[in-house]
Amino acid sequence: MASDFELSFFVFVLATFLGVEVIRRVSPLLHTPLMSLTNAISAIAVVGSILVAGQQKTTLSTVLGTAAVTCSMINIVGGYLITYRMLRMFKRSGKDGR
Repeated sequence: MASDFELSFFVFVLATFLGVEVIRRVSPLLHTPLMSLTNAISAIAVVGSILVAGQQKTTLSTVLGTAAVTCSMINIVGGYLITYRMLRMFKRSGKDGR
């Protein structure tokens, strides 16, 4: 029987490969909506990592939770900046103010 760590690691590796394949096959037209969706997922990850860091069961869990909060926030801010930049590219530029 496999241990919980081995099973969790196996699921993580499979999810990584599946995620790469799904993202790679997305048409460029859908990148902005996809980025917004990943920002929402990262927001959920921030809530979970705050809970893990706040429990302070061990020093390792606190450090990993804090690292997860930091990485998720960098992902969210970067995602919104990229989405904003992409949306600005499609704005009409003209004197009529539209």
